[in-house]
Amino acid sequence: MGRESEIVVLIVLTLCMLSEAIWLSVPSTGTKCVSEEIQNNVVVLADYVVVYEHPSHLPTISVKVTTPYGNNIHHKENVTHGQFAFTTQEAGNYLACFWVDGHNQAAGEISVNLDWKTGIAAKDWESVARKEKIEGVELELRKLEGAVEAIHENLIYLKTREAEMRTVSEKTNARVAWYSIMSLGVCITVSALQLWHLKRFFQKKKLI
Repeated sequence: MGRESEIVVLIVLTLCMLSEAIWLSVPSTGTKCVSEEIQNNVVVLADYVVVYEHPSHLPTISVKVTTPYGNNIHHKENVTHGQFAFTTQEAGNYLACFWVDGHNQAAGEISVNLDWKTGIAAKDWESVARKEKIEGVELELRKLEGAVEAIHENLIYLKTREAEMRTVSEKTNARVAWYSIMSLGVCITVSALQLWHLKRFFQKKKLI
C-alpha cells in the first residue's frame, strides 16, 4: 500500500508539470491572452469558465485560440464557459485570447479560470482503463510511464530548440563580425581618400 501511495504522489507531481489552472483578470475593454510553447503532435485540452461576483448575472466573453501561424483552432462568442481540444500540427506558441463582449462592458473587470492541460495530463485514463482492463497499481504505472515519456520528449524538443538557437546565434555573430570588418574597411578607405584629396588640394594651392 505504501508503494502504491508513492507511485500516486509521483504521478501527481509529474502531471502538475504538464497542466496548470490559470486565473485571468479580463478588463472590460481590451483583450487578455495567454500562450504556451508546445511541440508538434501534442494533445491539448482546456476548460474555461467565467467567475463573477453576481453568479446569477454572469457576463459573457469571447474566446479565440490560434496556432503559431495564426490559424483559428477555437472561436466562441457570448459564452460563460467552454472547452477546446486539439492536437498540435506544428511546434510553437499557441495563443488563447479572452475579451468581454461589448454589451457586457459595464460589468467591469471579470475573472476567467482556465484549466490548460497538455500531453499526458490531457489523456482520458478512464477510457484507457476500461479498454485495456487495467486498474490499481498497473494503471498508475501506465500513467507514470506516459508521464516519463512526455517529459523525455519535451527534453528532446528543448535540446533541439537550443541547438537551433545556438546555430542562429553563431550565424548572427559571424554576420556581425563580417559587417564590422567591412565597416572598418570602408572607414579606412574613406579616410585614405580624404587624405589623398586634401593632399592634392594643398598641392594645387602650393601650400605644400
